[in-house]
Amino acid sequence: MERDGKVYATPIEVTLDVIGGKWKSVLAYHIIQGPQRFSELKRLVPGITEKMLTQTLRELERDGVVSRTVFAEVPPRVEYRITEHGASLQPVLAAMCAWGRGHWQQGAASSEGMRN
Repeated sequence: MERDGKVYATPIEVTLDVIGGKWKSVLAYHIIQGPQRFSELKRLVPGITEKMLTQTLRELERDGVVSRTVFAEVPPRVEYRITEHGASLQPVLAAMCAWGRGHWQQGAASSEGMRN
C-alpha cells in the first residue's frame, strides 16, 4: 500500500500514522466529545506543551480528523471539531478505552496478588 509517498505493509500502519503517538488519540478522544477550544484541550491534556498541542492539532487537521474554525471575534476564538471522517474513529477510540480499562484493572489485580 502506498499513500502520500509512504509505503505501508498493513492497514494498521496507516491507522497508527494517523492516530499513533503520545497525543493524537487523546486529543481525538476529547474532540469527538464535542467542539473544543485550544485552552480547553490544554487543560484536558495535562503534560502536553503548547508547541506539541499545536503541532498535533495541525497533523490531525492535515489528516482530515479534525477541522479548525476561526471566529471573527475579539478576542479571536478558535474551535476544533471532529470531521465526519474523524467521527469514524469513535468505535476505535471506544475499543481502545475499553482495552485500557481492562488492562489497568488486570494490572491492579496482579499488583494485589503480589502483595498477598
